[in-house]
Amino acid sequence: MTKREKQILSRLQELGRPEALPGMAHFGIDTENAFGVAVPELRRVAKEIGQDHSLALALWRSGVHEARLLASMIAVPQDTDLALADSWAADFRSWDLCDQCCLNLFRKTAFAHDLIGEWRHRDEEFVKRAAFTMIAVLAVHDRAAGDEVFTAWLPIIEEAASDPRNFVKKAVNWGLRQIGKRNIGLNRQAIECAERIADGGSKPARWIATNALRELESEPVQIRMNRMA
Repeated sequence: MTKREKQILSRLQELGRPEALPGMAHFGIDTENAFGVAVPELRRVAKEIGQDHSLALALWRSGVHEARLLASMIAVPQDTDLALADSWAADFRSWDLCDQCCLNLFRKTAFAHDLIGEWRHRDEEFVKRAAFTMIAVLAVHDRAAGDEVFTAWLPIIEEAASDPRNFVKKAVNWGLRQIGKRNIGLNRQAIECAERIADGGSKPARWIATNALRELESEPVQIRMNRMA
């Protein structure tokens, strides 16, 4: 480990809040190797460091939860290949690490859309979650993608709606809601998808559909969709 890596890990430890660890664990975050650093603090450290791919790789190898979160913030998307994305995804042990990697790094890669197809059939809970987290973050951030991209992902969401695992079903729901808030046309398609999911009959499907419809048909969302039309 280099001197710089040691310095950053030491700083993360200083920023840590051990009293926060029980709360993190309560919300499903793996605290076995964590300091309890808040994400805004990590973003401040990342801003100071700037993009540094080799440092990101080293921090990830440390296994420290916050170091891995920081790695996702400073890694270079252009230097990130599919093999690295797969390798990091295999290390996911918490929903927050999954989501931060998708938001901070994977969505910015040239193969971002391909990850959905790569991961949606994976057995590992957090890798499969990552497929639907990618749908959610791309629905928000990929302004260049046409509606047909998101329309093609609705059957994938529908297929996964029967997965009973908590962190998968929440990401499936998240992806559906974000597609449905992109514009009025996709809102209608997402509502129709949710209605089909509701007819599926399984408990997770009913939860996904009910929760999504509550938001997508709500007055605030409908007002915003009509303004965008």
